[in-house]
Amino acid sequence: MAVATIPAVCPELGIEVPVAAIDRELRKLWEQDDARTNASLMNLVVYSEKKGALIENSEIIRNLTREHACRAILVGIDRDEPEPSLRAWITAHCHLADGRKSVCCEQIAFHLTGRVTGRFRNTVFSHLNSDLPLIFWWQGELSEILTERLVSVMDRFIIDSSVWENPGTSFAMIEERSQANPELVIQDHAWTRSWQFRVGIASLFDDPAAQEALPEIQSIEISYHPDHRNTALQLLAWLTVQAGWRDAENGEPFALQSASGSLISVSLATDDSGPPLTAVTIRAPQTTVSVSQAAEASHVERRVETSTYHAVSLSPVDPASPADLVGVQLSRGGKNSLYQKILPRFRALLEV
Repeated sequence: MAVATIPAVCPELGIEVPVAAIDRELRKLWEQDDARTNASLMNLVVYSEKKGALIENSEIIRNLTREHACRAILVGIDRDEPEPSLRAWITAHCHLADGRKSVCCEQIAFHLTGRVTGRFRNTVFSHLNSDLPLIFWWQGELSEILTERLVSVMDRFIIDSSVWENPGTSFAMIEERSQANPELVIQDHAWTRSWQFRVGIASLFDDPAAQEALPEIQSIEISYHPDHRNTALQLLAWLTVQAGWRDAENGEPFALQSASGSLISVSLATDDSGPPLTAVTIRAPQTTVSVSQAAEASHVERRVETSTYHAVSLSPVDPASPADLVGVQLSRGGKNSLYQKILPRFRALLEV
C-alpha cells in the first residue's frame, strides 16, 4: 500500500482532507469557534524524508507555536514507494492568551510518494501565505527536491550539517541553488550548538589577562562528540576569522599562523561520552583560556588562568534537541552574517 508509513486514521495530524479542499476546510475550522484567533507571523515549512517524521514534527510544531506564531506546512516524503500518492491533513495548534482567548496556528501536513519534485513544489507553493516570510526547515540529507526555484522563495533555510554524510558537497549544492537568492539566510544547527562556547570565549578575552596573551597564543585544543565534527570545525573557523589568522605552511593539519607570524598548533580530539562540544582550550606561555561542558552538565564553565590569577564563570548550556535549536534560531532572527562570514573558511577546513 502506498501510504503504509501513515495510519489510515491519524488524529495526531488532524483531519484528513482532499488537497483541493484544504482552504475551504481551514475556513470551517475558524467558523466553528469565535473564541479562537488565527495568528501567523511566518510560513514555516518542515521537510523530511524520514519515515514517521510527520507525526514527530506535528508535536514539535505544537510546542513551537507557543512562542512562534506561524502557518506550518509539514511535508513527509516516502522515496521508497514508487506509486504516486498524496494525502493531506489540517489542524490548528491553540494556546490560551491572557487566560481568555485561544490563539491558534494553522498546520497543513502532506505525505507524498512516488516521483514528487514537481508535485511537491506546486503543493507547497500553493498553500503559502504570500504576505509572510518563508522559513524552510530541511531535515536530513539534501536531495534533488532542493531546486533553484524552491530556494528562490525562501527567506531562511534551516539545516543541520552535522547529519550530512558529505557536508562539502551539500554546501556546494546550496551555493549553486541559491545563486538567484543572495539574501537567503542559512541557519545551521551545527553553528547554533556552539553559541555558548563562542560567547564564552569572546567574554574571556575581555579579561585583561587574556587580552595580553592573545598575540602569544601557541595552541588550540578542541574536544567534541564524533557526531558533531562540523560544530568543532565551525568554531575553529570562527576563531581563525575573528583573530585574523591564516594557514601555516608547515604541513601540519589545521596549523595556523598569527598576524605576527607565530605558529599556532591545533588539535581536535573526540569524546564519545560528551556533549557536541566538550572543551576548547587556548594556551599562551603564561595564560590558559578554556570553555568546557561536562556530560549531562547544566552549565558551561569559562576559565582564565595565569600563574597569579584565576577567574571562573558559568553560563547556560546550548539547547540539544532539533526542536529547541529551531526555537532559538527563530527567536534570534537577524541576517546570521557571522555564519556567512566564516562559511568559506569552514568549507575549506572540511577539505583538510
